Order: sequence, then structure tokens, then C-alpha cells
Amino acid sequence: MVVYGYARLVGYDENYNLVPDLLADYENADNKKFTLTLRDGHKWSNGEPFTSEDFRYWWEDVANNPKLSPAGPPDFLRAGGKMPTITFPDPMNIVLEWEEPNPNFLQSLAQARPPFIYRPAHFLKQFHEDYTSPAKLAEEVGHARVNSWAALHNKLDNMYKFDNPDLPTLQPWIKVTAGKKIRHLFVRNPYYHRIDTNGVQLPYIDVVEMSVVGGGLVAAKSNAGEADLQARGLDFRDIAILRKGEADGSNYKTYLWGNGTASQIAIYPNLNYGDPVWREVMRDVRVRRALSLAIDRKVINRALYFKLAKPGAMAVLPASPFFKQEYRDAWAFHDIGLANTLLDEAGLRKFNAAGFRLLPDGRPMELIIETAGERQEVENALQIITDNWAEIGIKLVMRPLDRDILRNRVFAGQTMASVWYGWDNGLPQAYTSPAYLAPTDQVFLAWPKWGQYYQTNGEVGEAPDMPEAQKLMELKAAWEAASDDAERGRIWDEMLGIHADQIYAIGILAEVPQPIVVNNHLRNVPNEGIWAWDPGAHFGVHRPDEFFFDSTGER
Repeated sequence: MVVYGYARLVGYDENYNLVPDLLADYENADNKKFTLTLRDGHKWSNGEPFTSEDFRYWWEDVANNPKLSPAGPPDFLRAGGKMPTITFPDPMNIVLEWEEPNPNFLQSLAQARPPFIYRPAHFLKQFHEDYTSPAKLAEEVGHARVNSWAALHNKLDNMYKFDNPDLPTLQPWIKVTAGKKIRHLFVRNPYYHRIDTNGVQLPYIDVVEMSVVGGGLVAAKSNAGEADLQARGLDFRDIAILRKGEADGSNYKTYLWGNGTASQIAIYPNLNYGDPVWREVMRDVRVRRALSLAIDRKVINRALYFKLAKPGAMAVLPASPFFKQEYRDAWAFHDIGLANTLLDEAGLRKFNAAGFRLLPDGRPMELIIETAGERQEVENALQIITDNWAEIGIKLVMRPLDRDILRNRVFAGQTMASVWYGWDNGLPQAYTSPAYLAPTDQVFLAWPKWGQYYQTNGEVGEAPDMPEAQKLMELKAAWEAASDDAERGRIWDEMLGIHADQIYAIGILAEVPQPIVVNNHLRNVPNEGIWAWDPGAHFGVHRPDEFFFDSTGER
């Protein structure tokens, strides 16, 4: 509900521009000094004023309290290796100042999972040792059955998880059910800050009910008309059963939105794989290009998506200003002859009796791709790719695993290759940090060890040792130091060009339609939209607080 409600200090509008939301306004001085101005009279859901004291409490008493935050303040606040100086000149203003630019600051505030650089101080102080007597705290700790006041404070202070109905909120709806339940109820926030063009306070809908069911039941329950608004848990393959439910009179329509991920299916050769022979083979860009060229994306699109997806390499989507068709087309056309030529040039000219190429040490080229086993479409696509790669003398072996096991194996360098979605954010703008294009995170499955090295300041993992990866790190740093959007855009284009050329991830296709089930009486849900985690917070950017029910049933 925090994601869907999408009330943020700064948020995205319908065109993915950053605009004040909870804030009345903000000032940005060269990305080094940000002044956040609050709304006059803004209140928490319990009627208490929302002021700069809520920011001060978080910064001084939570983020910089080692008992509550052992790791210190969140890293997104760090620029040039240093944290900002934060001051609170009056109840309505907060000032953050850095020595070096922090161009990612505002975007971080707008995320689907926001950092929450404020807290309801009036509520949480009663559970903090600096503001409450030891005797009172001890009583509360005992009642909650936790080990310390810090554990109690953290338990009650999960603003994103939204599991404490007593914790005041600024979101459009307030949670009113406690504990681990199947059915969760939320009621409208009487102090919510947004109003419509007629001056009517939002949200329109008074009560929201969310039910927890097994993933396999989401499509069936939607088909039976048991959901007023549903997208999560639905996939392209569910469209047929959803359309049948429409025809059978289940009182809903199924919209088809675009998908915001850069690729619906992407294969990640692990450049940090522990086997030294395979590692060197996969680090040869000719091999990665050959693997991409051998895939018949048109067949996959026709067989799995009825030609409704867009075949191509992993690239940003057309809604991004950095989209170039040449990047989507790079090494993504079906050419078995060129793929075989590239593998020959890479020195992989020997074959065994079964017709598969041999590695330099004589082993057959059996490329094991591990999957999370959660999406049938992935396994179906890999079945087609198995036949494609056999034509270039490479045997694909598919190995389904539990998601957590798969990721741990990738991070440990034990996985040869894996398959997942493409970049979560396929819609970057000039203000979007390109850090996910550089080896800064182990979650990008092509370079987990390089990501670990960056994330731990060299304590774990391996330093990037390929020139193009090192260049990506240099460009990331240049983006952070850039003084204008034109320069940031140029850097984005160069980084995307490196990815298009180097094929770190082998994208298959993108823009697969996402089914959205909408009750016939529910209004203001756009017929067309983009289903994206970030940017957009799924439904959030489309303003669910403006959705309402019309009993007439007319659209």
C-alpha cells in the first residue's frame, strides 16, 4: 500500500518529471544544496503537525544512533565519500548540504521504496531512551517481548512495511488491521495532503481491502471477479483466462499496459564464474555476440507472446529519451552463419562426435543456464534457444533452482549463466543515476564479484579487470560530477552504447503486455499505462487516490 499510495517528498508526474509532492517546494543549488520546504498546516494521520522536527528526529536520533542504525545513515546520502550537513532553520524548512554534488538525491526520494528521511517524532520518542524514562521503556520492552528499547523502536518504526497500525502515516490510506492476517483493511487518511481540481480532498475511496492468496490463485480469483484492481501476480499467459472471465460476465475489463523492465527475459553469462576456462570463454565478446545472434527472437515472440512483444537486445524503452533503435537491434538479429564465424574466430573450432564445440581444455561446450523456476515463459523460451544454440555447436542445459539458492550461487561465482528480467528501470531520464549500468551491485548477474567489490569498498569480491567495465565506472563517476542534464545525457548514451556493443546481458524481447484487471465500476484507471516498479511504483504514478467507484457502470 505504501507503493501504490505513492505519497513521496518528491515524486514522478505522469511524464516521469520530478515534482514536489509531500513537500510544498524544493530548491536545488548545483546538486550540492537542497532546501526542502514543507506544506503549511500539513498533519500526520493522527492530526499531529508534520514539521522539520520529524526530519531532525530521524537524522539525529535514528539514522545517526548506532543502537538503531548500526550501519549509519543510508548510502544514498553519501556524495564524494561524505555525508551531508543537515540543518533545520525553522519548522517548515530542512537544508541538506554536500561538498560534492549529489545528483541522485531527489530521484532517491521518489523511489517506489522511498528512504523515509523523516519519522513521526511525537509518536516514536516514547520508545527512545533519550526521551523516555528507563522504567517506562522497560515496561514497553517487556510487553512487546523484545530484548531492548532499540529492538522495540525498530519494530514499531517500519514505515515501508506498514505493519504497525499505530504508527502515524502521510500515505493516502491508514492501515487499521494488526498482525499477520490474510485480509488487511486500510481507511482513508483524513489529513491527506492532495486535493483534486475542484478542491475535494483525496483519496476518493474510503476503504481498501487487500487479501493475501497463493500466487497460483491470483488469476483464478481475478477471473471470478473477486478483485476490483489487480496486476501483481498476473502474467501474459493469464490474458486468455481473464478475457474468458470478461465474456462470462465477471464485471471487469482487462487492460494491457506496457512493461517497464528493459527486457522481459535476459540471459546473463557470469563473467566472474569460478571455472577459469569458461570464464575466459564468456569474457570474449565474440562469444557473447554469437550467443545473441543465434537466438531466433521472432520465433519466441510468435510462440510465447503472439507477436505482441518487441524482440531485441537489452536496451532502454522508447519512453526514455535515451532510446535508440540501433541499441535494441545490436547483435540481436538472427544470423547463424555470423554466429558460427564469431565462435570460430574466438578459437572454438573443434567439435566432438555429437556436433558440439569443444572448450580449449577439450570439454564439450555445455552451457548451463540456471533459472528461478518461477516463470513458465522462461523455460519455454530456453527450450527454443536450446535448438538455436545447437545450430552453433553449443549445448544449453537448463537447471531450475529456488530463487534464493540461485542468487547465492551467482554471487558465489558458482553459476555459469542465469536468466532473469532485464534492468528494472527501462525508463531512465537525465536525472536517473546510471549506477545500475556500471559494476556497482552484485545483483546484476553478469558481474556479481565486481559488484561485491564496489559494495564492500574492496573487502570482498574482485576489482573490475576488463577495460569496458572500468570505463563504465569512470562514466558513472563523471555523471555524478556533471553540471547539467546535457552532459548527463551524453554519459547515459555512452554507457548504453558500451552495453549494446559488449552484450553483458543477452536480452530476448521487451514491452510484453501486462494484464490489468479493472472492475467495471472503477474510474480513472488509465486504459494505457506502464507497469513498472521504479520509476512509477506500479499503480502509484497513476494516482490510485484519484480512482473512484461509479455505481452506474458507464465508462
